[in-house]
Amino acid sequence: MVEWFRFPMPPPPAAILSVADKRGLDEIAAALSAKGVTLFATEGTAAHLRAAGLAVFDLADLTGMPPLLGGRVKALHPAVFAGLMAHEDETAALEAMGSRPIDYLIAGVTPLDAGDRLERMDIGGPAMIRAAVKTHRRVTVATEPEDYAPIIAALRAAGRVGNALRRELAARALARLAAADAAAARALAAQADPQGEAPLAPPLLVRATRLRYGENPHQRATLWRTATWGACAAGATLLQGRAPSYTNVLDADAAFALAARFARPAAVIVKHAGPAGAALGADTQAAYRRALAADPESAYGGTAGFNRPVGGDLMATILETFTEAVVAPHFTAAARAAAAKRPAMRLLETGYGPHGEAEPEVRSVTGGLLVQTADRQRIGRDDLVRVTKRAPGEAEIEDMLFALEVVRAVRSNAAVVARDGATVGIGGGQPSRVGAVALAVRGLAKIGDTGAVLASDAYFPFPDSVEAAAAAGITAIVQQGGARRDADTIAAADRLGLAMVFCGLRLFRH
Repeated sequence: MVEWFRFPMPPPPAAILSVADKRGLDEIAAALSAKGVTLFATEGTAAHLRAAGLAVFDLADLTGMPPLLGGRVKALHPAVFAGLMAHEDETAALEAMGSRPIDYLIAGVTPLDAGDRLERMDIGGPAMIRAAVKTHRRVTVATEPEDYAPIIAALRAAGRVGNALRRELAARALARLAAADAAAARALAAQADPQGEAPLAPPLLVRATRLRYGENPHQRATLWRTATWGACAAGATLLQGRAPSYTNVLDADAAFALAARFARPAAVIVKHAGPAGAALGADTQAAYRRALAADPESAYGGTAGFNRPVGGDLMATILETFTEAVVAPHFTAAARAAAAKRPAMRLLETGYGPHGEAEPEVRSVTGGLLVQTADRQRIGRDDLVRVTKRAPGEAEIEDMLFALEVVRAVRSNAAVVARDGATVGIGGGQPSRVGAVALAVRGLAKIGDTGAVLASDAYFPFPDSVEAAAAAGITAIVQQGGARRDADTIAAADRLGLAMVFCGLRLFRH
């Protein structure tokens, strides 16, 4: 133990650092060190900082105790917690026990996933965070790399962190701790309930962002983020443009969520939370041009989503049409320079990684919340069952699988017409299935009778939808199957020379 109580005057400020996520760690540690803050760190964090050329003490130098039980016990020591929780007038008590005040805590919070064992739950880090939050009038706590920038800015500008920022950081820390506790509870519940029979709980909300307004300008709105959002519109960085409104977030989420479902380069154009056009391509430029061609009129004022980075050439093409927002994993420097010509257009960068899939879906109803598991069921060619005399061709099967991914993103009743990996027509939000088909097949007039397929989000209760599709030039249909009148529908398809397959899955989106 370093005997700080032998200093002739109060020791310099001190910080404890213990993080698994090393992003930005060098910068925050260097900023603290530059202000004379003594750094203490746990083993892995200390090794990282020393490799970066920073002077740092081991936490054991503060506690006088090496890590115990294979490293599971290292921060749980009176010298740590007294240093974090002491008030300004309790320096003498700290000196008497050989401790010192701790003024900064940089500690991460790692929620457990459902497959994690409870053994992985962090104890020392959250305990230190709670202690720092309790004393946030004196102690600055940071629990995510995004917390570092305002701390660094405050240190450079004033040499200290102000009360308002400490309070904000403490509130974030508590929210993240609550999220981690909820994730641990879900992980344990999942292990205790492998059949998934326990009631679904809504995800914990950890951070709020005030939006410009709600669905209409006279409504207020806030975007709350969940603990583990992954790559998605809600967690995206706004690189350019005005702060989004409620409907902007809905459209960006719909565009990126659908684009992210495809392995090939994909482009999706969304208007009023539903796809106006979607397409695959050899690259995002080709995919975007094909998605735009599907319905250029509806694309005006829409939101474009991509599952690949947006470059300068693609951005130049996007700028040819008035676009409210573009959402993508990354925007190149050339893309951002081109977009600057239209500063009001929003650029939302989601980053890379899996699209958030762990959290259940939540919708409000008067007096309560509806919670359901997210629709992540994939449909492959092995799931398609031919029920007609004619079998679909290879190109038709590929278009069926593409159209099924799109139709699940359209409000029910829904139907999608596709050809060569691009939508031709979309019909959604209709009270009758034949009405949705009638809307979807209107786009065939632009391309003629060239082998387009139709996907339905549920079964056909009557043969009328098949007859309407055939009359418009559809050559193949994919639907759920399972209606009482399936035999009549299949007979109509055979009579009209159509290929039809059942996918066995309902894809409603209310």
